[in-house]
Amino acid sequence: MLRETILNIFENSWPMIFIFSMILTSMRITYVVKNDTHIVFYKEVLALGFIIYILCLFHVVTFQDVTWSSSNFVPFQEMFRYQFGSNLFFRNVLGNMFMFVPFGFFVSYFLKLEKPISIFLLSLLTSSTIETTQLLIGRVFDVDDIMLNIVGGLLGFFLWRILHSIKDHLPAPLKKEAFYNIIIAFILVFIFWYLYKLINLGG
Repeated sequence: MLRETILNIFENSWPMIFIFSMILTSMRITYVVKNDTHIVFYKEVLALGFIIYILCLFHVVTFQDVTWSSSNFVPFQEMFRYQFGSNLFFRNVLGNMFMFVPFGFFVSYFLKLEKPISIFLLSLLTSSTIETTQLLIGRVFDVDDIMLNIVGGLLGFFLWRILHSIKDHLPAPLKKEAFYNIIIAFILVFIFWYLYKLINLGG
């Protein structure tokens, strides 16, 4: 189910992602060259990654088909409707939760958040805005989605705090930019390899 979801998002949003990435990258390179600015590879990748995530999130919440026909304003009503372990459970419960893990991580990283209440409120505001927008464009509002998104945002926050804590305790040689650049490079290679395998299997 996860493979199909990722493949669907990639197949439908890659043109938008590619165009935005090329525009932003070219603008950033021009700015750096013009102002002779020092750039940090892993920070640039994280910034671009956050933008790509937002684009993918936009696709998911505005273009994907819905599997229900009416709005839900009762907490836990939709959440407990799905059988544990079923495809619908993974898609609508775990999917809505993990969809906001990157949000919690990226926002916590860029804003250097230290308290969970901050990401709780930001996740609540963002998810409520998404659900309200869906209602206004003829889709549905689901309060359970908001709760699951908040949990995902908090998970992303705690992931950021754990990694930040590990970073503080690393030996000096592993705190250098070069080390983080290598880690990010390996992650990028893995992502491209995974997408390549995914496309081949999907084809």
